[in-house]
Amino acid sequence: MEENELVLLNAIPALVEGSRFIVGVDGLSRSGKTTVVKKLSQLLQERNVHVCVFHMDDYIVSRNKRYNTGHEEWHEYYNLQWDVDWLSHHLFNKLREFGSLNLPFYDPETDSHNMQNIVMPDTCVVIIEGVFLQRKEWRGFYDYVAYLDCPQNMRFARESISARQNLEKFRNRYWKAEDYYVRTEAPAKQADAVLNN
Repeated sequence: MEENELVLLNAIPALVEGSRFIVGVDGLSRSGKTTVVKKLSQLLQERNVHVCVFHMDDYIVSRNKRYNTGHEEWHEYYNLQWDVDWLSHHLFNKLREFGSLNLPFYDPETDSHNMQNIVMPDTCVVIIEGVFLQRKEWRGFYDYVAYLDCPQNMRFARESISARQNLEKFRNRYWKAEDYYVRTEAPAKQADAVLNN
């Protein structure tokens, strides 16, 4: 078992019947969030713990709401990529008590959304992974947050070759938004654990 998954596994308490423990796995783009969450989910399931995983990239808005809006590119990525208020009310606010959630699942190939009904066991660990998870609107919903820390050059090297060709997009859109997040929300300081990845 790798150290990062062990830290997370040890942070999750034995669940009381009818309770949920909400874990946020935060980190900048390509920091390894999805891989860590997949391994953690497997470990929990091997221990007969029910797990519900939410990937925030599944809930982004349509392209016309986040590109060419008249705002700077970094602003579009940080503030418009998700409908922050809608997700606060229809996802985060319902995680603890609702038995099912009806959420718009984004399909990048068609740039459209399909409503999906997600059934959640009464007793489970809920894992949410994505960038900017500790923004002020969402921070209060988690029981535990881990922040995956990974240098920008390493994260960029994990991008596809075609993605790396568009360096200006990273400079103007992604990296400026990430810098804003780190500066305004201090995710490494706010998190319960910082994991080097």
